[in-house]
Amino acid sequence: MVTTDDLDTLDAADLTTRVDAALNRWPTAGLAVGVVRDGSLTCFHGHGVADVASGVPVTADTVFRVASITKTVTAIAVMQLRDRRLIDLDAPAARYLRAYRLIPARTGWPPATVRHLLTHMAGVRAVRTPADLLRSDMGWGAARQRSAPSPVDYYGRGLRIDVEPGTRWAYSNHGYAVLGQIVEDVAQTPLAAYLREQVFDPLGMTSTDLTRSDRVRSHLATGYEIGRHGLRAVTDREIVTVGASGIFSTLRDMARFAAALVGGGRNDHGRVLAADTLTEMFAPHHQPDPRLAGMGLAFFRGEVGGHRTVGHDGIWKGFRSDMLLAPDDGLGVLAFANTGYFDPRGAPTPVTQALLRGLLGLPDDVVRADVPERPEVWRQLCGRYSFGSGVLLDPQPRMVLGSGVEVLVRDDRLVIRGRMPIPAVRRGLRLHPVPDDPDLFRLDLAGLGLEPVPVAFARGPRGEVTALHTGLLPISLTKRPDTRP
Repeated sequence: MVTTDDLDTLDAADLTTRVDAALNRWPTAGLAVGVVRDGSLTCFHGHGVADVASGVPVTADTVFRVASITKTVTAIAVMQLRDRRLIDLDAPAARYLRAYRLIPARTGWPPATVRHLLTHMAGVRAVRTPADLLRSDMGWGAARQRSAPSPVDYYGRGLRIDVEPGTRWAYSNHGYAVLGQIVEDVAQTPLAAYLREQVFDPLGMTSTDLTRSDRVRSHLATGYEIGRHGLRAVTDREIVTVGASGIFSTLRDMARFAAALVGGGRNDHGRVLAADTLTEMFAPHHQPDPRLAGMGLAFFRGEVGGHRTVGHDGIWKGFRSDMLLAPDDGLGVLAFANTGYFDPRGAPTPVTQALLRGLLGLPDDVVRADVPERPEVWRQLCGRYSFGSGVLLDPQPRMVLGSGVEVLVRDDRLVIRGRMPIPAVRRGLRLHPVPDDPDLFRLDLAGLGLEPVPVAFARGPRGEVTALHTGLLPISLTKRPDTRP
């Protein structure tokens, strides 16, 4: 089902072709796709069913679990309180946190600030305990048969800070759970009630909630995984880190949210943030290398054909979501699926990337094959690069890549590969050179339906290679000093 107004550079047939290309690679029980332009939802594409047993089709009013897109909403709540002078972004987070403690691993470290939490630079562990690594939901969920634990029960004595704040980027759901708790403690209002009153209702998001309320329950899609015998419904669990991942919403409602984001903080229903504050959120607040876009306040930054982009994706068992915005162009693309494993694979991100390119009238981004190799610099770049200490700080990339990555020459090409002894990981990916910069490369991820990703090597004061930075996430890895180049 496709409904569309005049999209200029992307008609309904082109939209369907681009969506179908992603679905051929990443099948799903249901998919909702929307395009936001000029402050409203101008195009909706529904594929498949919200529930296999009942055959209910996906519509713009189907409720999905949008998972980590929640972080952008929590960040807006924090910035609302900042604009009311109730929060200072550069003050210690502990000044506002009442429910539990943040516990640094070492004395003498500077305190983790609110800004550190917003940019994933607080050093807050991603997983509470090693036992959580063995759980299918990494310890972020709870069985629906029981009430979700309170923050005090969930974090016990407190939440550990593993690495000195401000020194290393590492994605953390617990960090955003802390921000949600700070909103509660400062506003003296439950987070779910605050978001309804200060974000959802002002923007007309009447089918969105942080809890499984009457707003969302009757239209909630069933989440699935694809197994050997086809679709299998996943066990439905409550998300405990609600400030990081808890929102239930529809494509129609999230389009209203996206319209406010590209519309300077307001849509046709109301305003939630000053335009200058939103501009501040989209600016780089963590940029490990000037050649890479870096991270805003909750938003991942990027660039498509010279057009600035911001956005966020979401992953939960049985659900994948993506929101990609071109704020300078007043454009937004959203895609929600109710099929997926607890990993980044799925249709939504390839769909949003392909549709945004079409809307902007841009060709597909193809890695250039005509740029000459520079073997004279390979010796300096080759070696092992480490994530650093703190296995609980960034367990997911470690599960795929091991302790870090290795750059080496194979078949007269420069290659980057993970350290995990898995054939696909050890095979690695070619580092494709770019013009004019011998330390900047691109990874071709077309096999995953994704845009190419930049990889930038950094050098020290004596010209020695010290680190590499990636554009897929603002992850930095340090070159090991004991590496033989």
